[in-house]
Amino acid sequence: MRQPDLEDGIEYWNTREASYDGVLGGFGNGTLPRVDALGSRQFIMTWIPELCTVPSAIRPLETPATDPKRRYRALDVGCGVGRTTKDVLLHLVDDVVLVEPVHKFISVAEAESIQWKGIAEKRKSATFVQAPLQQFDPGKDIAESDTLGRMGFIPDSVEHGYDIIWCQWCLGHLNHSELVAFFKLATKSLRDLRKGFIFVKENLCRDMDDGSARVVFDEEDSSLTRSNSAWIDVFTEAGLTVREGKIQQGLPEGLYPVKMYALQAADSSLNL
Repeated sequence: MRQPDLEDGIEYWNTREASYDGVLGGFGNGTLPRVDALGSRQFIMTWIPELCTVPSAIRPLETPATDPKRRYRALDVGCGVGRTTKDVLLHLVDDVVLVEPVHKFISVAEAESIQWKGIAEKRKSATFVQAPLQQFDPGKDIAESDTLGRMGFIPDSVEHGYDIIWCQWCLGHLNHSELVAFFKLATKSLRDLRKGFIFVKENLCRDMDDGSARVVFDEEDSSLTRSNSAWIDVFTEAGLTVREGKIQQGLPEGLYPVKMYALQAADSSLNL
């Protein structure tokens, strides 16, 4: 089977408009962005309930409110024009590092970030890095990366490590070995293996009839769509455990199913 080619993938995305509609394949002006964002927020809060700042069924009564001195930090990989950071992550965390290989996408994100939640008031921050995941090490100091710019307030105390690593609609551009290597680096960059999460939200094809892994190559954008078993194989090889897998509901008909995975290091000690 053909494997993703980095240059072919970037060339394809360079033909797309730097907008919600462009990065979402023509679905950016309908219900998809809002439905997707709400599903993502709820999924994150299920596993990190302290990020929920209002009384709800998601945050148990005995869960303390977020420590005002504690700044939560997220990594948004394959961020496109910053949709997930704007609509999901900055509603929950204080600091986000956005990584994207397509220059025009991340340039638009940086230009528009002054309008994002908490940025203009310098309560929250966004840092922009142009790089493909094949060449990005989440554990490195961001100062060593090709940083395009920073917006908002960034205290020195959050320069290293992440509480959340969010990966959505971008991992199909990595082959199996590249993906395993990225997840291993991402796991090492989590601040606390007991509390930190890697979240994956990607299209899903069907497993083979016998339940084994299936992978489909897309000629148009040089990417892979993996089945659930194929994802589990990657996670297992990378030393990750799936805490929950959930299908995103409410998306337009005719698309691949989209599944969210909450992942942690397999050897982390948890009281679940």
